[in-house]
Amino acid sequence: MMAHQEFVTGTSLRTPRAAAAAGIGFSLLLGLTLVLLLISAPSDTATEGAWLTDTSHRATIALALNLVPFAGIAFLWFIGVVRDRIGQREDRFFATVFLGSGLLFVAMLFVGAAVGGGLIATVAVRPTVPGPDTLAISRQITRLVLHVYALRMAAVFTISTATITLRTKVIPRWIGVAGFAVAAVLLVSVGLTPWVDLLFPAWILLLSIDIMRTGLRGSRGAGGTAIGAQA
Repeated sequence: MMAHQEFVTGTSLRTPRAAAAAGIGFSLLLGLTLVLLLISAPSDTATEGAWLTDTSHRATIALALNLVPFAGIAFLWFIGVVRDRIGQREDRFFATVFLGSGLLFVAMLFVGAAVGGGLIATVAVRPTVPGPDTLAISRQITRLVLHVYALRMAAVFTISTATITLRTKVIPRWIGVAGFAVAAVLLVSVGLTPWVDLLFPAWILLLSIDIMRTGLRGSRGAGGTAIGAQA
């Protein structure tokens, strides 16, 4: 019985740390990916493809796209450990929206990266730049998938996460309110600066840091309780 209690306690203490580590990893990877794409690829989709022949620009974009799978893996891990953290207290409706929007976000992130990666790979093996029509279509698909549809799912994910964590009192109220504000900006940011996209990984980073702080505080409290019990 004592061994079972120790196992459960150890698992509950590791979960916040795992969620925080996954969230921090995702935030840093996605933030770096977005920054590399924003500084390397022209924002105007009608821009000629001469920038693709620049080796440094192409290598930077390729690096950014290669980080996307790792960001997606970290995000899926973050979803899993957050659900485990909430446990039986989660609301079925918001839990469904939370999981569905998170999975759709990752799927769209992968689709956008695949389209952009295909364009980079084509230029790398062919001496000529794709025609303006092909280039424009590929850029538009990538932009719409990453900066419109994926970010709308990120906004829904933020709303559901903030609602669940506030109802279960897992996070401070101000972080949840900040999440609603970030979601509102992401939902209405069509046509605004693409740097707005960085708000989503920034909020996940803030949430993860708070989870990490809570987990460390709980670990110290559990350690003190264990020492007192042995005494």
